Amino acid sequence: MQPSRNTDEDDDRRTAVVTGASSGIGRTICQRLLESGWRVVGLARDFTKFPCDHPDFTSLSLDMGRLDHLPQQLDEVAKKYDTVSALICCAGIGRFGHLEQFSYAQMRELIDLNFTSQAFAVRAFLPRMKRSGQGDIVIIGSEAALRGSRKGSLYCASKFALRGFAQALREETSGAGIRVCLVNPGMVRTPFFDELDFEPGDAPDNHVLPEDVAAVVCSAIEAREGTVVDEINLSPQKRVIDFHRHREQDEDGGKAEGS
Repeated sequence: MQPSRNTDEDDDRRTAVVTGASSGIGRTICQRLLESGWRVVGLARDFTKFPCDHPDFTSLSLDMGRLDHLPQQLDEVAKKYDTVSALICCAGIGRFGHLEQFSYAQMRELIDLNFTSQAFAVRAFLPRMKRSGQGDIVIIGSEAALRGSRKGSLYCASKFALRGFAQALREETSGAGIRVCLVNPGMVRTPFFDELDFEPGDAPDNHVLPEDVAAVVCSAIEAREGTVVDEINLSPQKRVIDFHRHREQDEDGGKAEGS
C-alpha cells in the first residue's frame, strides 16, 4: 500500500478520507472536495481509471474486500493521517439475482465489502476523531436500505445493515462531537450499471447524478457546527428502469462495482 501523491503531514488543511474513491460516487466526491479546498486521501483497489494529479490528493491502493488484511492497513492510514475531519464511506458492489443463484463465497463477498469493510473503516478512524472532539462520518447507503426488492435480497440486506449501523453510531458518538450522516441515493448514473442487465432511464428526471450526491455530502460536512444532516434520501423524480440490454443472468447473478 503505497501513497501516490502528497503525504505532507504538516498540511493544516482539513483532511477527508474517502473509500471507494476511484470510480462513481466516491470519485466525484473526491473531486468536489478538492475543488472546495480539502485535502483528500482516497482508498480504492485500483486507481488506473482515476489518474488524479491534484497536489492535495493522495491515492492509496487498498482492497476493501480483503478483510484479513484490512484492519492493519486501515490502522496504518489512520495513524498517518491522525487529524482526519471527515470519513466518507463509498465502497461497495452491486450483485443482483435470486438468492439461490449465488455461491456462499459470493454472498460473503458482498456483505464483507458493502457492510463489514465500512464498519472497519469507521472503527479505525473513530478513536482519533473522538479524541479531537469533532469529525464527520458520512455513509453512502442506498434506496435499497428503505425497502426490500425482488432479486435484491443480498444487496438490500447489506444496505439495511449500513442504515442500522449509521443510526446506532449517531447515538453512540453525538456526545463526543461526531456527526454521522447517511445518504441513500436512488439509481445514480455511474459505471455501477455497466455489467448489469438494467439501468436508469436516459431522461434527466430518470436518474441521480454522482454530482448530486457529492453536493449533498459536501453540504452535510460543511453544515454549521452542532447541526447534523442525519439521513437523506436522494431520488430521481421519475422511477424509470431500462431493460433494453436483455443480458441473461448467469448462475453467478449480475454484478457491478460502486455504491
